[in-house]
Amino acid sequence: MHLGALFIASHVLTSGSVRETARRFQLSPSTVSTAIHNLETELAMKLTERASGELATLIASGRVLEGLEPIMAAIAELGQWAGHDGAAAEIDEAWASRIPVKIVTMERFLEVADQGSINRAARRLRLGQPQLSLQLANLEKFLRHRLFERQAQGSVLTEEGRRAYQIFMAISQAWNDLKSSADERYRRTARSLRIGSIIPTGSESWVARCLGTLVSEWNARRNNNAISLVSMTADDLREALKSGRIDVAILDSVFGLESFRHRELLQTDMVVIAPPDSTETSVADLVAGHAICMPSPRTGLGHAAMAFSYERSPNRRRRGQDITAADSLPVIVDLVANHGYVSFLGRVSAMPIADKVRIVDLDEHLPMSYHVAFNHRKAAADACDLLIATAAKIVSPPVAQNSAFT
Repeated sequence: MHLGALFIASHVLTSGSVRETARRFQLSPSTVSTAIHNLETELAMKLTERASGELATLIASGRVLEGLEPIMAAIAELGQWAGHDGAAAEIDEAWASRIPVKIVTMERFLEVADQGSINRAARRLRLGQPQLSLQLANLEKFLRHRLFERQAQGSVLTEEGRRAYQIFMAISQAWNDLKSSADERYRRTARSLRIGSIIPTGSESWVARCLGTLVSEWNARRNNNAISLVSMTADDLREALKSGRIDVAILDSVFGLESFRHRELLQTDMVVIAPPDSTETSVADLVAGHAICMPSPRTGLGHAAMAFSYERSPNRRRRGQDITAADSLPVIVDLVANHGYVSFLGRVSAMPIADKVRIVDLDEHLPMSYHVAFNHRKAAADACDLLIATAAKIVSPPVAQNSAFT
């Protein structure tokens, strides 16, 4: 990382805007975007994301900003020393955003100062002595100060060199603190088994119970891989599995799993869930008399339910207005239980909430299946075995089936 890139990235995290930073420092937006991307890569963590075309800073960016504060203070001191402070002793931002000095160059300078010899430092750093000498010469040229006195017994810091040493040491220590946190996060991530699942209907749902049992039994066996859990829609789960962000995925559809190792977790059928005080006896009457809220088409269940409702009600009055799609199953359950909506769920998900809603069978059997997909890691396959065995124990009927790998 260049000091200039760190200065740019810090301002992006503070302002929350790539374009504002680019205008302020008279840089191209691509240069600013590259700076924040390089910082994310170095720290192995996501700091920003695009939302509706706008840049949004994530929670982790606050901690990184705190870690960058000593570096920003050192850059300001460096600018003052090098004669690049602006009005009211403020740093020349255009200069600071273009500082070409790399952190690795500063650390090599510190090594030479500690060793008192370019030759000894070059051997320790496994660099050629001419290469190291050239880097130091370029550093002195940029700072417009002589940093070393070359003597027969070695290289001794000048007065300006001692000041540079203090500034660069502060930067190096702050950067290493940030990097060590990133390295520890990487080690934890490498050891952890990341499991994603469709969003449970609630704490009593079969998905939540399966995951709870998995964590409990997994930890009781003292596995080396710690488990981390996340809930997403089926579309997001497939993308996360493809990108390697998760190792195992519990999905409510087999669609899109052709390129993954996957097994059937359990089978069920689709039902309607209706308000507990509703009196309609047919699905057609329920759909005609109530607003509908269902999982969005981004979920396997939502895709199937939306297709079913549209096929069965091609001329349904106001169907575009009173069919609400939601990715939160707890919200859907609340709308049905307390606000007069109807929805569609798999029977296996509806049974645990039978005391809150009324379950109505469809006019015809509409089968559904849940699947577990996983990557090449042995721990992922082991977790799948445990999930399938757990589902078979806690869900009856239907019963989980141990089908062959596909």
